[in-house]
Amino acid sequence: MITRKLFAPLLMLLFFCNISQAQSYEKKIDSIILTGFGNKNEPGGVFLIAQKGKILYRKAFGKSNLELNTDMTPDNVFQIGSMTKQFTAIAILMLEQQGKLKVSDPVSKYIKDYPSGDKITIHHLLTHTSGIKDFTKMKSLSTIAQKEMKPEMMVDFFKNEPADFAPGEKFEYNNSGYVVLGYIIEQVSGQTYEDFIKKNIFEKAGMEHSYYATDRQVIPGRAYGYHQKEYGFVNKTVISFSVPFSSGSLMSTVDDMLKWQQALNQNILLNASETQKAFQKYKLNSGKEFTYGYGWHLKDMDGVPAREHGGSIFGFKSMGVYIPGEDIYVIGLSSCDCHSPTEITRNIVKVTLQSVKK
Repeated sequence: MITRKLFAPLLMLLFFCNISQAQSYEKKIDSIILTGFGNKNEPGGVFLIAQKGKILYRKAFGKSNLELNTDMTPDNVFQIGSMTKQFTAIAILMLEQQGKLKVSDPVSKYIKDYPSGDKITIHHLLTHTSGIKDFTKMKSLSTIAQKEMKPEMMVDFFKNEPADFAPGEKFEYNNSGYVVLGYIIEQVSGQTYEDFIKKNIFEKAGMEHSYYATDRQVIPGRAYGYHQKEYGFVNKTVISFSVPFSSGSLMSTVDDMLKWQQALNQNILLNASETQKAFQKYKLNSGKEFTYGYGWHLKDMDGVPAREHGGSIFGFKSMGVYIPGEDIYVIGLSSCDCHSPTEITRNIVKVTLQSVKK
C-alpha cells in the first residue's frame, strides 16, 4: 500500500519535471533564434531540430512575403544555395555505386578538352582541391548572370581561366568544381541534373517539396527572398539558376531536409561503405589532412564530431549541422541574405548537446 501511495506522486513529479525541462529548452532555443530573427515584420526563417528522427523543435519566424504581409510557416520552401553540393556529391557516389564512374577518374574521361583534365580527378572536384578558377570570383560573371546557360556553356565559361594551384595542393572552396560535377552527372546518367536529383534522390527520400529552383514555375509555399538596403528591403536579384546549377540551385523545406538526413542515415540512397566516403577526411598532396569530405565540412563542435554546410544565394541563406554521435540534426533556412542562420544553428546544436547529456 505504501509503495502504491508513493508511486503515483513520484510519477506525477517526473511528468511535470519533463514538461518543465522541455519548456526551458524551448525558451533557450527561442532566445537564440530571436537574436537574428526577432522582428516579426521582416523577412523570416524556419528552424528545425531533430534527434533520432524525432522532431524536438520546429518553428517559423517573420514574413514569407512582405508584399502580401504573409507570416512564415514551417512548411515554406526556400532556396538552399550551396547546400545543393551535398546532393551533387551523393549523386556522384550513386553513379559510382552503379559502376558508371569512379571518383579517381580524371575529368578528361568525361570532358575531353578540359585543360589539365588528365590531372584533375572527380575526387579533386568533390573536395575543393582541383585548383580550377571559381566562377563566382570572375569579374565577367555579370555578363551571364541572367542568361540561360547549358551545363557545357557554364564549363566553357571558366575552364580556360588560369588555375589557382595544382590539383591536390590545397583546399580552397570552389563552386566551379561542383558545376563540372553536375555536367559529369548528366554525361554519365543520360539525364538532366534536375531529373537525376528528382528521380534518384527527392523521390526515393520522400522529399515532396524539394525542387530545382525556378522563378517561373509556381512553387506552392514558396518563401520570397530579399536583400536589405539602407532604405529598407528589396526583392532579391534575379539570376538564371542555370548559372549556379549543381553548385547551388536547389530548393527545399526543413522537413524535407530532415528526410534527406534520414535517407543518408538509413542507407536508402547508398550502401554504408559508399556513403562513408562523403563523411571522411582526406589529405592533400603534402599529406596534410583537411576538414572537408564530399559535400560536407567535417568539424568538431566543442570536441564533438560534426558535419555541416551552409548556403548563400541571392535573397537566401541556409545552414545545416548534423552530430552523428547523438543523431542530432539542426537546419535553419532564411529568406533574406541579411539574416544568417549559420551561428544561430551552431549555437542551437551546442544547447541541444547540453540538454541531451543532462
